[in-house]
Amino acid sequence: MTELSPRRRLLVLAICCMSLLIVSLDNTILNVALPSIQKDLHADTSGLQWTIDAYTLVLASLLMLAGSTADRIGRKRVFMAGLVVFTIGSALCSVAPNLEALVAFRMVQAVGGSMLNPVAMSIITNTFTDPRERARAIGAWGAVVGISMAAGPLIGGLLVEAVNWRAIFWVNLPVGLAALLLTLRHVPESRAPKARRPDPVGQILVIALFGSLTYAIIEAPNAGLAVVVPFAVIAVGALLGLLWYEPRRAEPLIDLRFFRSAPFSGATVIAVCAFAAMGGFLFLSTLYLQNVRGLDALHAGLWMLPMAVPTFLCAPLAGRLLASVGPRLPLLIAGCAMTASALMFAVFEAETSDMTRFLGYALFGVGFGFVNAPITNTAVSGMPRTQAGVAAAVASTSRQLGQTLGVAMVGAVLVSGIGAAPYQEAFVAAARPGWWILTVFGVVVLLVGVLTSGRWARATAERTAERLKSAEVREAAGISA
Repeated sequence: MTELSPRRRLLVLAICCMSLLIVSLDNTILNVALPSIQKDLHADTSGLQWTIDAYTLVLASLLMLAGSTADRIGRKRVFMAGLVVFTIGSALCSVAPNLEALVAFRMVQAVGGSMLNPVAMSIITNTFTDPRERARAIGAWGAVVGISMAAGPLIGGLLVEAVNWRAIFWVNLPVGLAALLLTLRHVPESRAPKARRPDPVGQILVIALFGSLTYAIIEAPNAGLAVVVPFAVIAVGALLGLLWYEPRRAEPLIDLRFFRSAPFSGATVIAVCAFAAMGGFLFLSTLYLQNVRGLDALHAGLWMLPMAVPTFLCAPLAGRLLASVGPRLPLLIAGCAMTASALMFAVFEAETSDMTRFLGYALFGVGFGFVNAPITNTAVSGMPRTQAGVAAAVASTSRQLGQTLGVAMVGAVLVSGIGAAPYQEAFVAAARPGWWILTVFGVVVLLVGVLTSGRWARATAERTAERLKSAEVREAAGISA
């Protein structure tokens, strides 16, 4: 990619952030609309889980394929295709006649979404080559998540109250079209110098792993062991298959050599746990505010602001801290704040009081605001630029997998806890195990953040980068590894 002027680089960043906005906005808007969808389409709790997880599951399954494909055939080309498919999927979701169709159209959306976030991050990585500039750009990228969390519930609440839940998907149409036109005109094409070959076996194994694991968790409370155990066995088999098959390929879908870097492995674990906590947090909060407290969608959206505003404010601060002192301090703040927030709900039933609920939401927003920038920057820093798409896709996959598992696990324990009891009376007690799960996720963010951000961890990252670059040199020269 040719060197761009500072103004052009900022424009490319803005265009890439637009793609993140519609993908992130889609989930936060949908959460506020879940009770309306539940009533209109006669869905149970597991049906609501699938409206979220069908989307995040397909995203998680295809992100690495999209990243490597973009590196191979052109990032701009794949990015534009993603915008087209995502916009069409959004239009289809708005006319879905039943829950099954809505879930299917959400999967179409996700196919498009899988071509957006990792490819956009790869474009940013190749546009901002200076490490400090890149850290600030990634901080701005993380702030967009905060904007989506702040704007999503409010926009969703207004649309649900003024029209109905179908209107939440209309927001994506003008933004997607504008991003498409701007990309066509202003984003330069780029690709890796050496094309990576497709890995269909690895892709099938990834889909089998994520899909069977999610199905087993969501359906466990209702389907029974006879149905769940075979899917759990498939998940374990797919994982073992990946660990055996991928290292034997010259150009694997998942380059397991990346995980020799402790910061990269840590960023992957932290991304799964942080976004699992976020997915579970939004799911429990939305159902409580509307189905238990009886708030309408708009007022439930307003209650999300104490979480959304700190996320928006802290994300760029995390980017600046990352550029000046490294990832450890942002990760420490994130882990402590997310753990404290979940503990308030697990131990003190914070949702039952306006003051403690406000404080719990604000703490979670602070934690989530600080976690995104160090995850993304650590995932791509030190990796060869020729593999930026794959590295960014692993980080994005971790996020989506985490959100998928968070909704699946929290929803499963909620359904098991409520059972046949009256929903409103049993909700708080039934949700408590879910809050404990989120507490564990927060603790993992804290501990892994400390362990993978020190001198030893940086040394493993440097060794891994050297090995990857040496391997690229040998491959370019036609020398066997």
